[in-house]
Amino acid sequence: MNNFSLNQYNKDFLLNLASQAIKNYLETNQILKIDEKILKNYSPVLKEKIPCFVTLTINDELRGCIGFFQTNKSLYETVIEMAINAAFFDYRFFPIQKEESDQIKIEISLLTSPKELIYNDASDLLKKLESFKHGVIVKKDFYEATYLPQVWEKIPDKELFLSSLCLKAQLPADAWKKEKLEIKVYEVENFKE
Repeated sequence: MNNFSLNQYNKDFLLNLASQAIKNYLETNQILKIDEKILKNYSPVLKEKIPCFVTLTINDELRGCIGFFQTNKSLYETVIEMAINAAFFDYRFFPIQKEESDQIKIEISLLTSPKELIYNDASDLLKKLESFKHGVIVKKDFYEATYLPQVWEKIPDKELFLSSLCLKAQLPADAWKKEKLEIKVYEVENFKE
């Protein structure tokens, strides 16, 4: 696992930045810009190219989640972009409305690089997959989906986890049992409000 070495001060800054980005976009339809000079008070990690996901919930129910596994932007810029995308451009939800903006809870997940999981068959896959540690990407042809490691809290059973993930990728639920899918795993450092 990469240690992104962010203390609580830096994590709070990123969470606040995500919140400001959503509120700013709601009011102005513009992407939040910040003066890089303020970053001198924070970890240099904020300027590194670290991919991330931003997850939004209201009353512990998912309200948006968007991220990238690769980025050519600095972490703080990626957080701004993903917060806006999760709030307004997650196709599974209507865009966040003004009256919801104060109810949103934000979680940020910093990602390690995904690595291919080499496995022989379905039972080997179940053995190699580490619950609560691995985020998982399934891919077949043009169909692809991921679950962050936090999803294990809602779906702790490995078989149900993989079946649900296949459905998310618009594949048959049992595709992971019957076919050789491309499976990648990654880890996260996550923090939330």
